Amino acid sequence: MTVLQEAAAGEPADTRGRVVELHELRAAVRRGPSEKATEAQHAKGKLTARERIELLLDEGSFHEVEALRRHRATGFGLEAKKPHTDGVITGWGTVHGRTVFLYAHDFRIFGGALGEAHAQKIHKIMDMAITAGAPLVSLNDGAGARIQEGVTALAGYGGIFQRNTRASGVIPQISVMLGPCAGGAAYSPALTDFVFMVRETSQMFITGPDVVQAVTGEKISQNGLGGADVHSAVSGVSHFAYDDEQSCIEEVRYLLSLLPQNNREMPPATANEDPVERRNDVLLDLVPADGNRPYDMRKVIEEIVDHGEYLEIHERWATNVIVALARIDGHVTGIIANQPQSLAGVLDINASEKAARFVQMCDAFNIPLVTMLDVPGFLPGVDQEHDGIIRHGAKLLYAYCNATVPRIQLILRKAYGGAYIVMDSRSIGSDLSYVWPTNEIAVMGAEGAANVIFRRDINGAEDPEAMRAQKIKEYKNELMHPYYAAERGLVDDVIDPAETRGVLASALAMLRTKHADLPSRKHGNPPM
Repeated sequence: MTVLQEAAAGEPADTRGRVVELHELRAAVRRGPSEKATEAQHAKGKLTARERIELLLDEGSFHEVEALRRHRATGFGLEAKKPHTDGVITGWGTVHGRTVFLYAHDFRIFGGALGEAHAQKIHKIMDMAITAGAPLVSLNDGAGARIQEGVTALAGYGGIFQRNTRASGVIPQISVMLGPCAGGAAYSPALTDFVFMVRETSQMFITGPDVVQAVTGEKISQNGLGGADVHSAVSGVSHFAYDDEQSCIEEVRYLLSLLPQNNREMPPATANEDPVERRNDVLLDLVPADGNRPYDMRKVIEEIVDHGEYLEIHERWATNVIVALARIDGHVTGIIANQPQSLAGVLDINASEKAARFVQMCDAFNIPLVTMLDVPGFLPGVDQEHDGIIRHGAKLLYAYCNATVPRIQLILRKAYGGAYIVMDSRSIGSDLSYVWPTNEIAVMGAEGAANVIFRRDINGAEDPEAMRAQKIKEYKNELMHPYYAAERGLVDDVIDPAETRGVLASALAMLRTKHADLPSRKHGNPPM
């Protein structure tokens, strides 16, 4: 008879026996429900919850909370099945030596479905994360609410949503989707700061393919409806998508290395071995002076940031704008940049949403902002207007105006119309504005402006095309020369592109002690 069997039978045991019993029980909990369940998980190409935790945390740093918790539900056969952990593993550990809280659904137990005890464990670890002021990572692989527990399961989700909202902007929240996430459960990841997904094995949707087909007649697979590629390239729900869990979790670790523990701390700085005075002579040829010629803004970013390394967020969604975290002189910086290779870098509905959310995240966690402009304006079109480009563009404007972190604007080439204003111009509170000598800041392009201002002259000329060319040149010389804005104090300096890295590093160092307060209010009412 084992120590556990003796304990169950009521046999007396001394302290040493009880300790042996404890270790046997812990080992059983760590093993999980059965080898068969583990094999089934691996057969799906998925790791177990504990294997995922080992990948995420520094070796030997995990401290589990409520490992012996069991549900107390009855009916529908639940009273005969009460596994320890109740299908979710909660606790804390370290990533790169800094504390991180987490919960991980164990799909081997009730399919990771959420019941009362399961939810209470998650509530507890979320409360601990908020109180301790440390990031929260959820490793999601669950089948939604536990149907057998009815409304108590739904109430459990409500408690999670409430805590997600309370923690928003206070501690970083990262959702890692490693399996199915359907129905109301999908709203928790949507409330967090970052969502990671794994191709083929993770899906998110409110109503599944069967319901969609029954209601609309549309037939679609789970991945086609809510897979990683859909949410990273079409819906924008997912910030990152990877081919396997190992790569995904490694990138979560990297992201955590760029974020502060909470909104009261600065992001972690590192020793910088990339000289800040390093010249960027390649930029002189990389960015064409002709505003109609495209180039890859990512290569500009690589030249400016430390060692050319940055983490792009929403890489495949709204590709006409780039948002990324990088280091300049060892300090984490948020970068927003137009991408001339995609839609000529215009702002549209999705790009405005993407950039606005990123600005808000950086502002919440004390990450300074560098905004790099090469923008011809907002995307024209009936669909854009009818779908609310005014409302969505205002989100980006609101985010910048509300941000109190250091803000630097850098104009490479075009900066036309409302897009120039919205992308952190001096007029909406940018601390410093720098431009390259290739800049063109104007209400609109010279061609369009000349057609409006000189319409009569052009139409009445013997050679309208020659007159148009003359008036375009006249407009450019008068209002669009590279020093026009500087002469009027609307930009702080015209800089040599090769000196961009040093200029930005120096400005960010000066602004590191910036302090700004917003008006006293309960909260603003941003455009929706």
